[in-house]
Amino acid sequence: MTHAKDNFIAWLKSAHAMEEQSSAMLMAQTRRLENYPDLKARMMHHLEETRVHAADLQELLNRLSGAPSPLKDIAGRIAATVHGIPGMLVSDEVVKSAADAYAFEHLEIATYRTLLTAADELGEDEASAVLERILGEEIAMASWLEENLDPIARIFLMRDERDLQAKR
Repeated sequence: MTHAKDNFIAWLKSAHAMEEQSSAMLMAQTRRLENYPDLKARMMHHLEETRVHAADLQELLNRLSGAPSPLKDIAGRIAATVHGIPGMLVSDEVVKSAADAYAFEHLEIATYRTLLTAADELGEDEASAVLERILGEEIAMASWLEENLDPIARIFLMRDERDLQAKR
C-alpha cells in the first residue's frame, strides 16, 4: 500500500496545484468580463468554490503527512497568467475563454475521478467525501458551461455585428 499512498499524495499535490492554477485563471477571466454578467457571476461563484477546493486539498495533504509542492503551485499560477495573455489580444476573448474553461473543467473532472479511485483503494473515506463534493462542483460548472456556450457565442456574434464591445 505504500506505493498507492505515495501516488495518492502525489496526485493530491498535483490537484492542489491545478486548483491554484484554476483560481488564477478564473480571477484573470472575471476581471476582464464586462458584457457577460451571467458568465461573470457563474465564474465568480466557481472561483469561491475553487478556493475552498484548494484549502480542502491542503487539509487532506496535511493529514496524510504530505504538503503541496510550492514549485507546482507557482508553476500553475505562472501558466495561468501566461495562458490569459493571448486572450487579451484576440477579438473573441470571451468565447475562447469559455471554451478553455469548459475543457479545463473536464481535466479537473478526470483528475477527481482518478483521486476517488485511489482513495477507494486506500480506504480513505474522509478523503472520498471531500473529493466527491469537489467532483460534483466541477461537474456542475462543466454542465453550466456546456449549457451556456451557445448563448455566449450568440451574444458575442450579436454584439460584434452591431460594433458593440463583444470581446469581453
